[in-house]
Amino acid sequence: MTTVEPFRIDVPDDVLADLRRRLANTRWPEPECVDDWSQGIPLAYARELAAYWGNDYDWRPREAALNRFDQFTTEIDGLSIHFVHQRSRHPDALPLVITHGWPGSIVEFHKVIAPLTDPTAHGGRAQDAFHVVCPSLPGYGFSGKPTSTGWNTNRIAQAWETLMVRLGYDRYGAQGGDWGAAVTTDIGRNIGHCIGIHTNMPSGRPPTGAVEKPTDEEKTALAALKHYRDVDSGYFKQQATRPQTLGYGLVDSPVAQLAWIIEKFWSWTDCDGHPENALSRDELLDNVMLYWVTASGASSARLYWESMAAFGSGGRVELPTGVASFPKEISRPPRAWCEANYNITHWTTMPRGGHFAAFEQPELWVDDVRAFFTTIR
Repeated sequence: MTTVEPFRIDVPDDVLADLRRRLANTRWPEPECVDDWSQGIPLAYARELAAYWGNDYDWRPREAALNRFDQFTTEIDGLSIHFVHQRSRHPDALPLVITHGWPGSIVEFHKVIAPLTDPTAHGGRAQDAFHVVCPSLPGYGFSGKPTSTGWNTNRIAQAWETLMVRLGYDRYGAQGGDWGAAVTTDIGRNIGHCIGIHTNMPSGRPPTGAVEKPTDEEKTALAALKHYRDVDSGYFKQQATRPQTLGYGLVDSPVAQLAWIIEKFWSWTDCDGHPENALSRDELLDNVMLYWVTASGASSARLYWESMAAFGSGGRVELPTGVASFPKEISRPPRAWCEANYNITHWTTMPRGGHFAAFEQPELWVDDVRAFFTTIR
């Protein structure tokens, strides 16, 4: 089956009513024993955010805003894939597939799709235009949930190649962060129709000698790696080993799903200690909603079980590669660490921003995507 069907987000009223009931009936734990986030999302903020979600947050206008984008579904390798396909009015636009990660969603890209497709209305030139394809990862959002094993990042990369060709594109670029970076890297490794990739989360490991005599830049990168391994990677181990066990809580309790995601927005955004310094409360909840209304807590976590070794593995990407390095990214490998994995032809060290780059710093992200792809169009 190769048909492409129109799609609109339309969450049933009873799902929203059930959400409000569950939020109102939450059984809360006692407060943390510290005055910071070191034991997880603080109780006071979790209660405040849950109360706003249940009483003040209005999904319908948020849903309508997402539906301003043209959306579709198509079956690939036996699985329904949901995607935004926003075509540019400029005839020479370059097709670009952009891929989110966990705990993100297509919501991450809501500020960048219009500047990419209609650059002349957003400070760019007609020759900067893209046709944007923005899929939901398998098991995420409105894409189907795999019922058998095998949907790792390389299989997703192959599915995206199929998708782009099915949409009529015989050459395209790819961009991604987080799992989207792994998928994009695999697209770049595979023989297909992609002409170049751009990522805001490149993979790179310290070369021999870096640990013994690190430069200042390497010291910063090594400190970030140590912090992640010591106190920030428990979610990874759980999702990579026992995603099903975790899923019961995430799918049953909206507060559990909220807390599981929002803690990472605190940790991984350039937010000066509070996630709402980087993104609005409604934007944070928009993203959580794509997990809650689709009951995808378990199915999204399984990508870790499938692909836990994906980062930093596989052959070198020989296609031209652009990198935007944001200062609050989880890992910040120097360019020298990444050269073994990519044919880097463009590297930008960003002044601000974190893991959710297109969400946090859409102007910087768009400018860099435009700048890189200008070199290979």
